[in-house]
Amino acid sequence: MDIEKVLLIMQKEAKDAPVYKLEKNSDASPFQILIATLLSARTKDTTTAKILPELFKKAKTPEQFLKINKKELEKTLYGIGFYRVKTRRVKEVSRIILDKFGGIVPKTIEELLTLPGVGRKTANIVLARAFGRDTLGVDVHVHRISNRLGLVRTKKPEETEEKLMKILEKKHIRKFNKTLVAYGQTICVPIRPFCSICKLNDVCPKDGVKNPR
Repeated sequence: MDIEKVLLIMQKEAKDAPVYKLEKNSDASPFQILIATLLSARTKDTTTAKILPELFKKAKTPEQFLKINKKELEKTLYGIGFYRVKTRRVKEVSRIILDKFGGIVPKTIEELLTLPGVGRKTANIVLARAFGRDTLGVDVHVHRISNRLGLVRTKKPEETEEKLMKILEKKHIRKFNKTLVAYGQTICVPIRPFCSICKLNDVCPKDGVKNPR
């Protein structure tokens, strides 16, 4: 399978996906990318895309987030999964970045993993999108679509990351997450993917796909 061709098709067909909303008409800072990635966990992509612009109108820096009243922040984040827990996380992360890292988002995976709520997936996404590192964040979309395409045959995201890093060319690693997330938000959705309109229909083995549309 020509991975470069696959990625180009996905980028073209999913150009209006929610994952790109933050970037449009915005120069997102590393801190905003970190917060956006934290908040997106276990939340519908459409919900996150709707709430983030309103959130960043109120605060964009750690200092500004710490000044927001907790109840006001909860109200703004309402609709996001575990919004009360994530309100506390945003506050905690803002404080730690100010106190421990001088207000600057750390640039190593080891330091990022010390932040509350930041796992390997989040850390890799931040490193790739905020700092241009060749890291691969494997979320549900990347894990699902990589298996459907037959690129890997894995059970866990950690296994998917390990195997993908062995087969992907360096030039594809950084954009792989965002491209597959966008496609997973629009066409290769979790349940009943839109195989009939997918431009990859002829080459995709559809491993594990049930009742496609």
